[in-house]
Amino acid sequence: MSQPSRGRDTAQAGLLADRIAAAVAGCPAVAALADGPVATYLPGRTVPGVAVRDNLVVVAVVARHGPPLAEAAGQVRAAVGGVAPGLAVDVRIDDIQLPDAYGRRQDGA
Repeated sequence: MSQPSRGRDTAQAGLLADRIAAAVAGCPAVAALADGPVATYLPGRTVPGVAVRDNLVVVAVVARHGPPLAEAAGQVRAAVGGVAPGLAVDVRIDDIQLPDAYGRRQDGA
């Protein structure tokens, strides 16, 4: 979804995207960064779930079941603000990780 922004070189954008991804992964209400179109595309690799632009960071996550989605989004904004103060943060919740019990059939199949 995002090439490194014009105002940052590729190395800076990659380092920032990596730092944001690590900070967001530590949020208790976040199960994972989402795979999909939101990503920072770098030579030879991508940082899925984080798109770094000039004045905006877009973060796409899979939220944990239980906490309110607004709480998950707030945790993500706080985590990004600690790493990239001053940048606007757009949080997308692409999915919700359900507890294992919801994913299994009663008969064990």
